[in-house]
Amino acid sequence: MFVIGVDEAGRGPVIGPLVICAYAIEGNKEAELKKIGVKDSKLLSGENREAIAKKIIHHPHQIAEVSAEEITHYMKRKVSLNEMEAEKIAGALLSLSKKLVKSDAESGGPKDGIISTIFVDSPDPTPKKFELRIRKYLRGTPLEKTQIVSENKADFKYLCVGAASILAKSMRERRVMEIALEVGDFGTGYPSDGRVIEFLRSHHRDAVLQKYIRHGWATMKAIRSTDLKLKDFF
Repeated sequence: MFVIGVDEAGRGPVIGPLVICAYAIEGNKEAELKKIGVKDSKLLSGENREAIAKKIIHHPHQIAEVSAEEITHYMKRKVSLNEMEAEKIAGALLSLSKKLVKSDAESGGPKDGIISTIFVDSPDPTPKKFELRIRKYLRGTPLEKTQIVSENKADFKYLCVGAASILAKSMRERRVMEIALEVGDFGTGYPSDGRVIEFLRSHHRDAVLQKYIRHGWATMKAIRSTDLKLKDFF
């Protein structure tokens, strides 16, 4: 029986994608993750994270990448970040479930009932609410009745979620490097990074950058507002 861990990377940045990973491992093999050094990706250096990612990536997993353009589109439709994330998690879980069923069937195993529990790192301070959001998108699917454990700091508590956090962070970092090669070094993408704010103040009108910006973020609204006031002044 498999357990699945789900986590994301890049929820807060104003530049770049949100990356979600659903990571599956047989329950009796989870101890292997601990031996490798799997833990919440925020507790690992970049070098250690990438070394561990290479060791765990062979296990079944599904990545869902949500571009800044798509996030902006959701926000224009007044869809919350939690709702969007729950929808994308459900999609990743269903895709991963199909992979697991196909693989198990090809090896002569059972065709269903191979997932025991799904562990999710909840962004909602009330984890049950986030579980219900996910379940809404799993109605009428083979995962409808699968046990979901939705908890805050699940990436710290459960190894399979820690593994998901590592692969999600690894993918997000690769995307950031690719974007930087195209538009210039903007730092981490997070509003708390001073380099990001300075970069956006200087380049937020650049055409090449527009698809990488989350335009609905308060950071961008503040920068545009300041820009308009300066225009009026001069």
